[in-house]
Amino acid sequence: MRHRICLRIVSTVLNTKMRSHTYIDSLGSARMMARALDGKALAKEIKDELKIKIHNWINAGHRAPSLRCIIVGQDPASHTYVKNKIAAATEIGIEAQTIKYDATLTEEALIAAIELLNNDKTVDGILVQLPLPNSIDERRVCNAVAPEKDVDGFHITNVGQLCLDMPTIVPATALAVIEMLKRFKIDTFGRNAVVVGRSKNVGLPIAMMLHSDKNHDSGLGMDATVTICHRHTPPAQLELHCRNADIIITATGVPKLIKADMIKPGATIIDVGITRITDEQGKTKLVGDVDYDEVVKVAGAVTPVPGGVGPMTVAMLMHNTFQAAQKIWQQ
Repeated sequence: MRHRICLRIVSTVLNTKMRSHTYIDSLGSARMMARALDGKALAKEIKDELKIKIHNWINAGHRAPSLRCIIVGQDPASHTYVKNKIAAATEIGIEAQTIKYDATLTEEALIAAIELLNNDKTVDGILVQLPLPNSIDERRVCNAVAPEKDVDGFHITNVGQLCLDMPTIVPATALAVIEMLKRFKIDTFGRNAVVVGRSKNVGLPIAMMLHSDKNHDSGLGMDATVTICHRHTPPAQLELHCRNADIIITATGVPKLIKADMIKPGATIIDVGITRITDEQGKTKLVGDVDYDEVVKVAGAVTPVPGGVGPMTVAMLMHNTFQAAQKIWQQ
């Protein structure tokens, strides 16, 4: 009798789990829905791992890793992002501070402030929150940060080393995508991957790591066959490329750009895009590039927005900061 009860309980649990991952199609048939790749839970796991590593690092006699976040102006979204980064850093044992400047700050004054941090031996990581005011050249500012302290991975030296498959600091969002593919065990070897978006901080580094040889020095290569699409790719061609893709990474900020009829059944979709919209009820919400409610009926796995790549980006920024602290100590 005990065995029958146990079997009944197990059967009930399995059936409940199955129902939570199925939907009824237009013909009345039950179909499996895509696996949701929970970036929030994975980010917590990574931060917990880092917390232990940093605790051991400090116990070995090192000072706590330190991070400085520079923000210029009063953009509400930027201030929210920086607040989240500081909170995550503090949570895992990184000593973090925000340095705020008014939007009237000149480019030269900002670069002078960065130089002070470059020369400060108690600072391991520096990030400048983007976007900056239009009066400031973002590329010049990113290149002003010392490469070894550039935890955003935006310095020309770090970008160049990434393109050459050399060990380097990788942009956090791009690294978040690669880490999700690895940790969720998404096979990339020889697979067709489409990157929608060609930004130098997200699309480009993602494409570089996806196509690279995993045996090279960086250890980040994914050995995929990669196609890059962008805003000038004709819609018909975008659909054609996406339908042939085993993996789609989209980072455009165009809501519902990727629709269900563009997806190969069983494909993995990583949605980096995030846009705040107002729905039919007048409420604001965050959405990605993917028509999520429909795509989950076709794809094999998909990241939600919010709760996907966003939390992972913050976790990988913490990874970069600890990596910078270790390398600076070795020097």
